[in-house]
Amino acid sequence: MKPSSISIQRDQINLPPQFPLHVSKTEGVSPLFQRLHWHRALEINWITCGSGIYVINGQEYPFSAGDIFLINSEDLHRAYEGNDLEMVILMMEPALLATEQRYDPEILLPFRDTGSHFSNHISHEFPGSKRLAGYIETIYAEFAAQKPSHASIIRGLLLQLLGEVNRSFRLQDIIAGGATGMGETTSLTTSAKTNRSASGRRQLEQMRAVILALEAEVSRPWTLKEMAEIAHLSPSRFSALFNQVVGTSPLHYLVQLRLDHAVDLLGQGERSVLEIAEQCGFRNLSNFNRLFLNYLGATPTAMRRRLQGEQVAKSSAGDPKQ
Repeated sequence: MKPSSISIQRDQINLPPQFPLHVSKTEGVSPLFQRLHWHRALEINWITCGSGIYVINGQEYPFSAGDIFLINSEDLHRAYEGNDLEMVILMMEPALLATEQRYDPEILLPFRDTGSHFSNHISHEFPGSKRLAGYIETIYAEFAAQKPSHASIIRGLLLQLLGEVNRSFRLQDIIAGGATGMGETTSLTTSAKTNRSASGRRQLEQMRAVILALEAEVSRPWTLKEMAEIAHLSPSRFSALFNQVVGTSPLHYLVQLRLDHAVDLLGQGERSVLEIAEQCGFRNLSNFNRLFLNYLGATPTAMRRRLQGEQVAKSSAGDPKQ
């Protein structure tokens, strides 16, 4: 059951564009989340105490302390508390890890392939689940403390968490390990799983080819049609598939890629802001400044000062006065 087939309004989860992630700790389940709902944000829940029942896309998952849930964009879900329930809830926009897919196009598969290769539910009984819980606990502590570089540390921990789920927590591994609470997802036939696997990998390769092309010619004035042609798809099908696989629209991803490149050039300090904007594919300086501020939380000039200040500090630390 997906929200597209029923009249349930999407919840609006507003996350800051500079770092679209929020982590909180809750006691019990508020009435808002006891109702059936869905949202664009990806969600990770870690049950720290108590018990209850999660219903995700029509499948019931009884849970207890130590269990972890991964909820994909548009998964229809609700939670019922049992006794003394406490949990850590992590919400993030798929775009947070979009650029990481240049290096690992499968990093979001634990969300995207639930039902075919992964379960929404990771039981505390499965070996290695405590290690995953440790990542979430540290992410919560980093988010709460807001110390310098907390965003980088959180991104690194998220990559470790999802990388380990992708490597060691596939359905076949969990079933072989004998963990409980898997629900009806274990009954998928081998043929269905094989077909989904082949289709999913083909889609990943199509999107990877586009990502590599964008990276190779970041300043090119790309159109949606040109990107779609690389994947041998219609523009509408390509756009929908890119959103599904990468977690953001093709043009949004291109903006992120260009801004990443702009930050690298600003750190080198050899070109003017206008030259950098043009070299990164922005034809309008005011648009470049606006997007830079919206996405990165600082102007290009302020970012340059920050980067150059860090370089000076490193040089001073590495060359102490005698």
